[in-house]
Amino acid sequence: MTTSIEPGVVETAPAREGAGREWIVDASGCSGERLRSLESVRAVCERAVRELELQVVGQPLWRQFPEPGGVTGLYLLSESHLACHTWPESGLATFNLFSCRRRGEWPWEDRLREMLGAESVSVRIAERGADVSPVIRPEGATA
Repeated sequence: MTTSIEPGVVETAPAREGAGREWIVDASGCSGERLRSLESVRAVCERAVRELELQVVGQPLWRQFPEPGGVTGLYLLSESHLACHTWPESGLATFNLFSCRRRGEWPWEDRLREMLGAESVSVRIAERGADVSPVIRPEGATA
């Protein structure tokens, strides 16, 4: 069966199965002292890895910046990655977790308030690879 499509009309292809889920987390109002502490920030990441049952590949990489700077961490996961960055001078910590395997929710807000003293936590979730792809039909084309 063919369907006539108006020139310039955009239709969407069927959604494809997603490639995973990404959590983009910003925690503000955090303790500057905790954000400068590699041990404090590492503890957050290690807890997420443990509680979400993520599989770390190799050794995590960490960089502690000179005072008054913070820390940056990166975990290569069999599921993808976990990265974190802190800015003690502004009380900000950011986390990015991407997993190609379905995982339950993790209580980011509770954990970051408890472990880093966060006053505010924003969690955005992106379903990766699950968007519909636009299909633009040339003028006069039929589907």
